[in-house]
Amino acid sequence: MTEDSQRNFRSVYYEKVGFRGVEEKKSLEILLKDDRLGILPPHHESHVQVMTYRKEQYSDVLHALKVIRFVSDATPQSEVYLYMHRLESGKLPRSPSFPLEPEDEVFLAIAKAMEEMVEDSVDCYWITRCFVNQLNSKYRDTLPQLPKAFEQYLNLEDSRLLSHLKACCAVSTLPYELWFKKCFAGCLPESSLQRIWDKVVSGSCKILVFVAVEILLTFKIKVMALNSAEKITKFLENIPQDSSDAIVSKAIDLWHKHCGTPVHSA
Repeated sequence: MTEDSQRNFRSVYYEKVGFRGVEEKKSLEILLKDDRLGILPPHHESHVQVMTYRKEQYSDVLHALKVIRFVSDATPQSEVYLYMHRLESGKLPRSPSFPLEPEDEVFLAIAKAMEEMVEDSVDCYWITRCFVNQLNSKYRDTLPQLPKAFEQYLNLEDSRLLSHLKACCAVSTLPYELWFKKCFAGCLPESSLQRIWDKVVSGSCKILVFVAVEILLTFKIKVMALNSAEKITKFLENIPQDSSDAIVSKAIDLWHKHCGTPVHSA
């Protein structure tokens, strides 16, 4: 099965019974049990014991950060997750006042969005950590190629729109980091992110390309009316939220259109 065609089996089932996109709301929490992120071992009889270890590890790392006064009860939860991750990775800075690295900004954006999706703090930390690790390992070589793929598919869908972006010298300044590195965290509401991230976790980060393309197609009239790269980029970084669910649904349609019929559809 190719990365492009792979889809979550739940997606196919929900669409067949007429609940497209609706029942995927808790999908990331389901993925915790499905072991797509490697949080739990493949043997289900070990899950309870492993989750106990995960909770103990979470408590130990959090306690260590409090002992060295790196975090307190007033520290935002997403920052707590970041420093826990940095400590476990052996990359904790000397002080929390040190400037954040670009990779820290990505982790924080994803952690803040994940907080709205996953209620339990232990689960939220592990899902965030493993999701980010997946982006940095499994998709390390793929993510840098997504801007070029975006340009390719936008040209297929609306060459005139792409020509306008090029005329404004906007292609190279589009918010690719927000779209592809942060996986739209901070750009789209959590209800929409869950549907996108479910696909990413399930094996295809190329869905990110089609979400970006659909954003351009949805706001074509607005983008075509803007005549500078700066204005276009600023608008795309702060798009209206009320169209998000429709954008994701149409992006999934584009994904199917360009990447073929999924194997799971039988």
